Amino acid sequence: MITATLLLLLLCYIVNVSCVALPPKVFNVMAYGAVNDGTKDNVKAFSAAWKDACEYEGRGRVVIPRGVYALGSMIFTGYCRGTVSFIIHGSLRAPTDRKSFSTDTWIGFRYVEYLTIKGGGYLDGQGHVAWHYNDCSTNYKCGKLPASLRLDFVRNSWIHHIRSIDSKNTHLNIFACHNITISNVRINAPADSPNTDGIHIGSSAGIRILNSTIRTGDDCVSMVSGSRSIEVANVRCGPGHGISIGSLGRSHAEEPVTDITVRNTTFVATDNGVRIKTWAPSDTTSASNITFQDIDMIAVANPILIDQVYCPSGNCLEAQSNVEIRDVVFKNIRGTSSSEVAVKLQCSSARPCRNVKLVDINLPYRGLRGKSRAVCVNALGSSSGIQIPNGCL
Repeated sequence: MITATLLLLLLCYIVNVSCVALPPKVFNVMAYGAVNDGTKDNVKAFSAAWKDACEYEGRGRVVIPRGVYALGSMIFTGYCRGTVSFIIHGSLRAPTDRKSFSTDTWIGFRYVEYLTIKGGGYLDGQGHVAWHYNDCSTNYKCGKLPASLRLDFVRNSWIHHIRSIDSKNTHLNIFACHNITISNVRINAPADSPNTDGIHIGSSAGIRILNSTIRTGDDCVSMVSGSRSIEVANVRCGPGHGISIGSLGRSHAEEPVTDITVRNTTFVATDNGVRIKTWAPSDTTSASNITFQDIDMIAVANPILIDQVYCPSGNCLEAQSNVEIRDVVFKNIRGTSSSEVAVKLQCSSARPCRNVKLVDINLPYRGLRGKSRAVCVNALGSSSGIQIPNGCL
């Protein structure tokens, strides 16, 4: 009888692969000529360390020791032969010269599977030198500034214990990724820094954002076209614009957004709490199966908001949104509203919101003008349990 071991060895011989597990191997960027003085660019050293780690058939570990490393824009590309950990113990510092702003990415990872980014270190985007160039809120054709960290076509990966400060644009941009867990990250930028979204997700599925703190000048988390099976839990948001689905409907042929859960989160003095926003006029798409549950609001403006007339520039046509919003639950949301209207469901007359549920809402107004109010327009659904303000469904 042929034993299992002999069968395994025979299989290894046939497919010409090694069946001996290789030990983890460290690829220290200092061994490749990196300099941690905060001034010399380290793109070549980092690129060489990544290349060797990516070609290693075992568990490669790119290690960035303590210190400050100036680093120009670069993309770390797979596919890799083994698994790679990118371990940041030091601080990576983005360039400040104007010509470096022409790219949409400072540090990127593409076509990588089983990637881990960790180490407790910093990504310092040096955003203060670039924010005054950002006019995207009023100029649709604006030039995009670089995101600090961007993942494209990355699968089955984990980002944890990383700090991102002062990104020129979005801190972490996730596109066309699957099964990514982000935990214990700290994101920080001034409240008035433009378009510095904390985590932006598009065309991705199975993304989990856990146990993190996000303080920024735009959305703490934003989910746009093609976001599916997203979980946000135990996140503290503020300052910022809250957690948003959208904006949706601005571009042609956008993919639906579905199966979104935001739970056990805290919002502190944000411009919005939990929000769904769509353009009017818009192309046709949908947002569905969305749950916002067990959420604390502390002095938040617009704690619960569906906005289907979203137009930040104020120059939009008088029209209705064609984005369909359905099967949305707001449950056990409590705290204080800094605006008199604590619940606003401003839906489209062309496609009214369907099956919206308000369950156990307790959001008194924190102000001098009276009680909090709820406003529902073209919204169909139900209210149950505690309703402060009085339910409008």
